[in-house]
Amino acid sequence: MTSYHFAPPYELPSFAFTPPPELQGGNPGRYPIVIVGAGPAGLTLACDLAQRGVRSVLIDEDNTVGVRGASSRGICYAQKSLEILDRLGIAERAVAKGVAWSLGRTFSGSEEVYSFNLQDHSVSTQPPFINLQQFYLEWFLVDRLQALGLTDLRWSTRVTKIQAHVDHVDLMLETPAGAYRLQASTLIDATGANSPIRTQLGLATHASRSTDRWCITDVRFTHPLPTERWTWVDAPFNDGRAVWQHLMADGVWRIDYQMPEDADPEAISQPEVAGSRLRAQLGPDVEFEFVWIGPYGYRDHLLDDFRAGRVFFIGDAAHVVSPFGARGGNTGMQDAANLGWKLALVEQGLAPDTLLDSYSAERRAACVENLQVTSRSARFLAPRSPAEHTLRRAVLALARQHPFARALVNTGSMSVANDYPPSACLPQGARSVQNLALPDRQGRPTALMHLLRQGTHCLGLWFAPTTGARAEAEARLRQTGLPARLVAIGGPEADLHDPDEVLARHLGLAPGGSAGTLCLLRPDAYLAATLPACTADALIEALRVLTGQAATALEPLTA
Repeated sequence: MTSYHFAPPYELPSFAFTPPPELQGGNPGRYPIVIVGAGPAGLTLACDLAQRGVRSVLIDEDNTVGVRGASSRGICYAQKSLEILDRLGIAERAVAKGVAWSLGRTFSGSEEVYSFNLQDHSVSTQPPFINLQQFYLEWFLVDRLQALGLTDLRWSTRVTKIQAHVDHVDLMLETPAGAYRLQASTLIDATGANSPIRTQLGLATHASRSTDRWCITDVRFTHPLPTERWTWVDAPFNDGRAVWQHLMADGVWRIDYQMPEDADPEAISQPEVAGSRLRAQLGPDVEFEFVWIGPYGYRDHLLDDFRAGRVFFIGDAAHVVSPFGARGGNTGMQDAANLGWKLALVEQGLAPDTLLDSYSAERRAACVENLQVTSRSARFLAPRSPAEHTLRRAVLALARQHPFARALVNTGSMSVANDYPPSACLPQGARSVQNLALPDRQGRPTALMHLLRQGTHCLGLWFAPTTGARAEAEARLRQTGLPARLVAIGGPEADLHDPDEVLARHLGLAPGGSAGTLCLLRPDAYLAATLPACTADALIEALRVLTGQAATALEPLTA
């Protein structure tokens, strides 16, 4: 029998339990914001708040990062998530450790039927995607939180019970030093797909479990493979089922094999079985060592509302989608970015509590879209009826000969930042703006996310404003205290230059016709309003609407 070697397990950090003040006697603490769950979503939110100068308490029942015993778990981080990390100050570290990629190839049998290059549509300073083991991302976020110093990190602490009230939530907590309770004015549930908080509140998730089965093999090869994302729809070396192959940090490859629906999870994850799959794919003489092997299935679920009184749900606690296209962890991080600036403005008295209602409206719409996209991918990869099998065979046959059909080969449309529909706070709707680099007035490069790093403010990108118009608008901003920073793009008082109109085109402005137009970006880098021939009155009204301070906003804003 062949002997298989496993690489030494990763040495993950261990965070000490520190007894909180509540265990020293006295009344339970009352905290403005408490986050439960130190996964990617919870850590991103805590870091987002700290970057804005807002304190929070972050609770996790473990004392390390990642999932014990697992290697990769989540690995693909999309450009929007990397731009969030850039604003939080850790994107360079994540990109340096991970593997950046933009090119993907899809095969049917041994023939390439479709390829894409995500860089074709990118103007961002961040790459379209990196592959990085989830525990590294969490590790970097914890390090950043410790450096910022505004987050009370409470490890080895488990929530045993909650009781929701109109203006706060009571939490009962269990620790190695005993039980205690505290109160949260706002509670964030980031505890994942099996959320005990959601269960205690009795909220329906409308879950559906897939019969699709997969097995992850994290492996290091003696001789490296091409650094590209390769996908097989019907791999001949996997009995005609799907396979994913891509490189992560530390020279570790993650290969996902689709398994029979009735596969026994324990049997398919045995080293002998996993090794035979690798040899069938790469040849009998391939040299490798295992890092980790893990079977998985998946399910979908979606809450009706991501807010329940003083409780907010982010990440997998609110929604779960199939893994195709990396729309799980990225969506949770983008939940955090959406909610963070709104919590900060409310906490700082710069916006009403009703602004927080827009979190659920915007992010649930995004998750409905993600569910639709991933469900289509799942049915293409695991057809459920003769008609679906026929459709897939036809698409693959056409893709071999006709370019138009190649885009129909559905192995998972990659995660992108979702647009937001029109609403009371967004009369024009909103779309994400990429982290474009532009020269400042001295010719030095800067990037949009860097302009959003400090504090919590909207960004008014004003193309060639007149001196008088800008002075009047800035005076009105000082009078009203509305959270905004004006940046002149070109013109007599330029802060930044856009010589090739790359930014103007990216913002949807007509070539050569942008003078006087102000594009209003939210603190999460979403374009919220375009104001032609902007005036101080138009800007103030747009900010009042955006921050929830206008009573109604039924028509698109105009100057």
